[in-house]
Order: sequence, then structure tokens, then C-alpha cells
Amino acid sequence: MNFFSEKTQTFLLDGLSGKLEIMITPPAPSDSKKSIVGVICHPHPLYCGTMRNKVVTTVAKAFKQLGVKTVRFNFRGVGKSEGYYDDAMGETDDLRVILRWVKKVCPNDEIWLAGFSFGSYVAAKVANTNHDITRLITIAPTVHHYNYYVFTNISCPWLLVLGAEDEFVPLEQVKIFLEQSSIPLRYIVIEQASHFFHGKLIELREALVRALV
Repeated sequence: MNFFSEKTQTFLLDGLSGKLEIMITPPAPSDSKKSIVGVICHPHPLYCGTMRNKVVTTVAKAFKQLGVKTVRFNFRGVGKSEGYYDDAMGETDDLRVILRWVKKVCPNDEIWLAGFSFGSYVAAKVANTNHDITRLITIAPTVHHYNYYVFTNISCPWLLVLGAEDEFVPLEQVKIFLEQSSIPLRYIVIEQASHFFHGKLIELREALVRALV
């Protein structure tokens, strides 16, 4: 079955704590379609984070423009996904379920993994042990709240995207992480951008397309 047909689809998958709501989007019609699936993790479930978040949607648009199939999903307890918030533990399990499904339906495709804010931590945590991931993108990574220094086994290229005026994750704190990390990292700073990239979403999309092409 071709799940990534001509239009966006939303459906439910079996997760470890109940059903998980998933949205899949085909790449833009072109001759440059790639054998890549991009999976995107949304921000904090307790602070209105969903797979329809505008930054998540912007990443999905960038992936589509690049010819990448896109998968978004709601963590447990969000939208139609069943279960309850589990402080990044259960959410990590949710992501692993999604990745197993992707591997099953697209066994020969590369997997790009992206996350925004809280979702960046979950994405990095999984990429640290799952070496099927061929590219990691973390947007506004929450280094002020979670320990990213333990992620020493990430084997794929890792791109961080930062807002110069992020009101939650201080840019200087992220730069310290960049300097002290034991693995090579690449980063982009979006000038005058807040944590949620208000008024900077087009710039964010364009920066992602340039960086990932």
C-alpha cells in the first residue's frame, strides 16, 4: 500500500499506551522526489504543543519542498492520541513506535528526524540509540531544561536551528553546549527570532531548505 499518495492523510496507529494520531504528507510534485521520510516531533504537550504547531508545520513545508515524505504525530494525550503525558519517557516510546512504522512501510528510505523545543529533546534522545536516522534537526533545543550532553552516540549529521532572541532557551546557553559537545554539530541562527519564530516562519523554512538541500 502506498501511504504517501497525492494528499495529506490523518489516521491512528497502535501505540504502547493506546492509539497514536499520525499525519502523513507526500512530497511536492516534481522530478526531485527523494527516498527520504522526515519525521517531526512537536513541542511540549502540557503547553499546547501539537503536530499542527506552526513551527512543526513550517518544517513539514520545508521537507515537502525538498521532495521528502513527511510524518507528523501527536504524542500520547494530545489530540486523538490516547494516554497521558509522561515527562519525555512515554513520548520517547511514542516516537520509537512511529519510526518502526516508517521502517515497515518505507524500508528502503532514509529517515530524517526533526523536533521543535520539547520535541527536539525526544528526537535527540532517540537518535542517540537509533542509527537508522540519517539526519537530525533540532529547532530551539531545550538545553536549559534537559541534559543534551549525554547524547554522545548520535552518528548522523546534526543541525541545530536557533532563534537569536529566544525568550525560553538563551542563545548563549546553546552556544556553550555547541562548544562543549563531544560530537560535531552544525547550527543556524535566525536573527530577531523568538522561541516560536513569530514573524520568522518563512525565513525559518528558507533556512531549512538551504541547509538540507
